[in-house]
Amino acid sequence: MAIAGCASHGNKRLAKQARLRPDLASSKVTTIGVNAYLWRASLESLSFMPLLQTDSNGGVIVTDWYSNPRNPGERMKVTVSILDQDLRADALRVAASRQVQQNGNWVDAPVQAATVQKLEDVILTKARDLRRQALPSAIN
Repeated sequence: MAIAGCASHGNKRLAKQARLRPDLASSKVTTIGVNAYLWRASLESLSFMPLLQTDSNGGVIVTDWYSNPRNPGERMKVTVSILDQDLRADALRVAASRQVQQNGNWVDAPVQAATVQKLEDVILTKARDLRRQALPSAIN
């Protein structure tokens, strides 16, 4: 009990700072190696694609190839990298690969830059919404 009392007394200042500035505290609170809101938003945004690899400590999500049923002659693969514990635009990097079917073979094709930018925007917006939902209503 004495140890718990000392620990809680030593963290009073940090707890007070977290209450006064919950926006900063909540952006860094995580049990994984990267920003939890970006991580969750990335997983939710890519939930329609099969996942090949996920590493929450390293902040990497790699999807397998996905073909839209409306366009079966084209497929996409996405890699999301979360680079920081803060919820910032530069903490997110999205890369995409695209292939089209030609003569029964999959051939690499360019990905429009707007596609990657739009996916980044979707993830960032969703992460901000998740963060907003997590904050106490008195602060919103």
